[in-house]
Amino acid sequence: MSDLRPPEAIGPDEEPLPYSKGLMAKQLTGAGIRSERAYELARLIEHELAPGEGRDTFTERQVHEAAGHVLAEHEGEEAVSALRRYRCLQELEQPLILLIGGATGTGKSSVTTEVAHRLGITRVASTDFVRQTMRAFFSRDFMPSIHYSSFEAAAAVASPEDARDPTLVGFNDQTRNVLVGVRAVIERALTESYSVALEGVHIVPGLVPSSVEDAIVVQTILTIDDAEEHARHFWVRDATSEGVRPVRKYLDALDDIRRIQAHLVERATRAGVPVIENSRVERTVQRVIQLVLEEVERAAGAPALA
Repeated sequence: MSDLRPPEAIGPDEEPLPYSKGLMAKQLTGAGIRSERAYELARLIEHELAPGEGRDTFTERQVHEAAGHVLAEHEGEEAVSALRRYRCLQELEQPLILLIGGATGTGKSSVTTEVAHRLGITRVASTDFVRQTMRAFFSRDFMPSIHYSSFEAAAAVASPEDARDPTLVGFNDQTRNVLVGVRAVIERALTESYSVALEGVHIVPGLVPSSVEDAIVVQTILTIDDAEEHARHFWVRDATSEGVRPVRKYLDALDDIRRIQAHLVERATRAGVPVIENSRVERTVQRVIQLVLEEVERAAGAPALA
């Protein structure tokens, strides 16, 4: 098995260091492997390194070769490729801008937080937080749409004689305002050269940048295809927020929320942005990580290994 590191990470001299199952498991989860399975594999890699020999320090090359053997045997070559891509991500100097959109109740926050944790992204922001901050600076009279939920913004801008869907008119007006703040968040990340994960309903394909100079941009839209499953998400949110996000408000607006979802999917299809159905969070997390690592590999110019 060849060394899994990108060529630029390989030095001529390597000092042996103690093997850490925790650090290896973190790398494996960053490559998209479930946490429980990652720790099992980390133990197998430890055994591969020194079966009965009593050694406790190893070079990076030895660790990476052992990881390659274990992953190839127990997970397949795609896992080997994913781990190399993850290590490419760690070596890149450009910041990563991860943009995860989707209608209300599609699990954006949970997925984004977990993906950021696994990839080592320490800055996570929500477009709802941006909107809430903007409310403190812009009055309801000056910028009315930001003072409503995304699916209620029609009350701020739509007129009775407007033939267009008032829900989408209000949502699009709110989005245009909120994206001013979102772009500022991205510009700050670029200025200070750190990676950031941004999630929110206002991450609208075609309106947020699909590419940024000196950065890697990955964008996706999450959906819940089944309406009943989508409704169940709001019951869960109501329970976990102790009523701060009351379920009845969202269930009453479910048709409007799902029209916004259809609008986002349509725009994503036109813009070539991947759409991920989020009925299973772990599968979605793995898919988002895969998208990130594939884009990192393209940016690094590394050959595909899978």
